[in-house]
Amino acid sequence: MARVPFRLPDIGEGIAEAEIVAWHAEIGDRIGEDAPLCDLMTDKATVEMTSPIAGRLVERAGEPGQTVAIGSPLAWFETDAPLAADRAQEAAPGATAAAPEQRPAATPAANHHRVLASPAVRARARDLGVDLAAVRPAQGDRVRHADLDAFLRYAQPGAGPAAADVVEEVRLVGLRRRIAEHMMEAARAIPHFAYVEEVDVTALEATRAALNDRSGERPRLTLLPFLIRAITRTLADFPMINARFDDEASIVRQHSSVHLGVATQTDAGLIVPVIRDAQARDLWQLAAEIKRLADLARAGRAPREALIGSTITLTSLGALGGIASTPIINRPEVAIVGVNRIVERPAVVDGQITIRKLMNLSSSFDHRVVDGHDAARFVQGIKRLIETPALLFVDG
Repeated sequence: MARVPFRLPDIGEGIAEAEIVAWHAEIGDRIGEDAPLCDLMTDKATVEMTSPIAGRLVERAGEPGQTVAIGSPLAWFETDAPLAADRAQEAAPGATAAAPEQRPAATPAANHHRVLASPAVRARARDLGVDLAAVRPAQGDRVRHADLDAFLRYAQPGAGPAAADVVEEVRLVGLRRRIAEHMMEAARAIPHFAYVEEVDVTALEATRAALNDRSGERPRLTLLPFLIRAITRTLADFPMINARFDDEASIVRQHSSVHLGVATQTDAGLIVPVIRDAQARDLWQLAAEIKRLADLARAGRAPREALIGSTITLTSLGALGGIASTPIINRPEVAIVGVNRIVERPAVVDGQITIRKLMNLSSSFDHRVVDGHDAARFVQGIKRLIETPALLFVDG
């Protein structure tokens, strides 16, 4: 029986190494040719590697969180066929982009080996006689101790959760680790200052409802396209805000075009796809592009070029937006606009108390580049357009 190494092939993007995110096969498992082997992280995309041959997995190059250089052995197989060591590399079917932690459909027998769980959870399930494939995770696709407790409580009446507190260590790997590193570096390097302003969106919401009633075949409008249009119109007077700061060269590169990032929550973490030339798109074009990019991001299929090059970012938590927030700037940008939730509150209008729809804009700026006075004028410019939505449709 021959022992055959599978060397990590060149998987594009000019990378020199890839991070192991998850293994789909355990040591000793027999797997078929083209069966899922592991997930690797390159930049902000997860790549699924498949087995180049049929055989028994006898060794792995590392555990999740560790990196493997291109051309180095990723795994070793024992196979009945007397293959040369380099046969595995030649037979490699290549990598296909996949959503972070996403799995293709599998037979029940194969699925058993691909259940994601920590060694502690596996050991506990084994002691309890529980098949992990029968346990449905409450979050993502990783089975945790709480999922086992719920399975025991509801799937097996009369059984209760373990009395002892079990601490599960979750290592940050892949995209989650990249996000953590990026946020830490942005918070460390950028002197943030926040500016929060209340905005009356009563008229804007009425305009949005009227346009949606007449939308026909066009995409339905959310609040975001209006906000993006207000931001792009206002940025024309504030070139120092539509910019990227090169720390090492001490150069601020101001852009005439607005490449606006829209922070998008996915199962793997926060991703910021970019709307190119947002200033040149109308409301319905913006709505369609927001949906297209969000769908790609959540499916893990957003290409690398769709995730880089933004000049300013818009972030929103929707109904969870709270009263105010302090968003972290998407470095190397110099500003980020945060949207908080809309609430109905009493307000004084022309000396009369009336119920209005109000919302806060919570923005952060890089104080090395943007002065407080300019930041305030920028947000006030956005406020003026939002509170008088007819101005969004006036050229000049």
